[in-house]
Amino acid sequence: MRNEEWLTAKNKDSLYVVSLFLIAISLYISGIQDPALRDWDEGIVAGVARDIWRGFPDGNTWLYPTINNGQPYWNKPPLVHWLLAFSYSLFGVSEWSTRLFPAVISACCIPLLYKIGRELFSSYLTAVFSALVYLTFLPIARHGKVAMLDGAINCWYCFAVWCLLRGRKDRRWLLGTGLGIGLICLTKGIMMGILLGGILIIFLLWDSPKLLLSPYFVVSLVLGMIPAIAWYMLQYLYYGAEFLGTSLGEQTFNRKWQPVSNVSSPPWYYLLEIAKYGLPWLIFLPKGIELAIKNLHLSWAKLALVWCGVYLLTTSLMVTKLPWYIMPIYPGLSLLIGARLATAWDRAIYPRSWKISLTVVTFICWAGSIYLGLSKQIETDIVPIVALVAIAFTIALMLLWSSSGYFILVTIVGFYLGLLLLFNSDYWLWELNEAFPVRPIAATIRQSTPLGQNIYTAYPYRRPSLEFYSERLIVPVEYSELKRLWSQSEPVFLLVNRKAVEELDFKDRIQLGINQSNEEQWQLITQSDR
Repeated sequence: MRNEEWLTAKNKDSLYVVSLFLIAISLYISGIQDPALRDWDEGIVAGVARDIWRGFPDGNTWLYPTINNGQPYWNKPPLVHWLLAFSYSLFGVSEWSTRLFPAVISACCIPLLYKIGRELFSSYLTAVFSALVYLTFLPIARHGKVAMLDGAINCWYCFAVWCLLRGRKDRRWLLGTGLGIGLICLTKGIMMGILLGGILIIFLLWDSPKLLLSPYFVVSLVLGMIPAIAWYMLQYLYYGAEFLGTSLGEQTFNRKWQPVSNVSSPPWYYLLEIAKYGLPWLIFLPKGIELAIKNLHLSWAKLALVWCGVYLLTTSLMVTKLPWYIMPIYPGLSLLIGARLATAWDRAIYPRSWKISLTVVTFICWAGSIYLGLSKQIETDIVPIVALVAIAFTIALMLLWSSSGYFILVTIVGFYLGLLLLFNSDYWLWELNEAFPVRPIAATIRQSTPLGQNIYTAYPYRRPSLEFYSERLIVPVEYSELKRLWSQSEPVFLLVNRKAVEELDFKDRIQLGINQSNEEQWQLITQSDR
């Protein structure tokens, strides 16, 4: 290639990378300042990060993280928590500063997937389609915005895969593969690093076995694992065997064969999750898998099939299943779908199954928008979002039936705009509607109870987000325990609903605050004579 042509190709590549990052960051940072932090991962990650921020630089919480009044945090290594603590030092503690760094890291995954596509495919179009499909997968767009670990995992893994593919031409790039795996281990633990690293090794055994013997590859894995192993060793030396039993036992290995917190599902759970939230791109996945099977001699087909197949099989066999555990499969699915869409664009041949499936999806969107518009129990603000997607799919459907490849672009743009509207509404973090709002109750708890005071509640589950906002440990207990606590001589603070108040008949109580949430009323009470 002549020098002028190389410069043109390089500039074109840079243009795609910058453009993809800009449209990704625009989507990911939209609306992150509004909803409250959701329960479990967001509330826990934010709580740990705040303790690290408050304890730095005088304390050692950055190395030995804590949560909830100084309790040791042994669940996951603290890489993302460090980033959030740094964000707090710059911008203070808020929903926006909590979600900013995870959103930016997640946005970086889109140009990284494009770069993976450039290593695997001969055309720019296939790489661009793969990146845009990944960007507009609903689970990716939602979970990538929140303060969870899974968006970072995808980013680190895409970086590792890209460096591995680059390493086939220049072995020095293999050092980046070990770095990516090491970042995964420092984010979600050694087992996740072993699983995703194992997928890469299986791919290399099939595609480029000589790379496994490369000194760069071996050294990169060793160097990448050293920081994570060092962190685990420091925790063990500081806390003893109890740390290993919790971190590597209860929080890691036990999840593989027994449910944690009674969270378990059948083996086909993740297939249903992908089916529920994978539209419209799920329409094109079967033909993408078929295309990969027909091209098993090509690296992209080997990588995508190993990536998706091994990860899906492994997570499906785990007993503990949560929706976000399947997140690392989506880059592989995007490669399969992007390859098939680009093939259809080049050949102008569109399967009849696509036309029928998109017709059904479009009909469902229109039916949904009409139902939501007529329903008196649902906020009407969601109607324009669904209607916009329905209009975009209608235009795409017309182009598809007329055998125009532009239906792909209309689908991408329409769904992207629909996601943008969704993330600027009150509906994108719908898990918040599963329980009472935490911010008003947390404000009451902060104003009415001493710092560090444990609060006992009749609510059946822990609410990490409530613990974060209230800066108190909220302990769920049975009614019998509430009654016992109330009768003891020491003062006690209870967060109870109206049903608990009526059934337990708390006499001589002082009502410190009342919060009404839909049909449920929560009261913060204490004894009057203590």
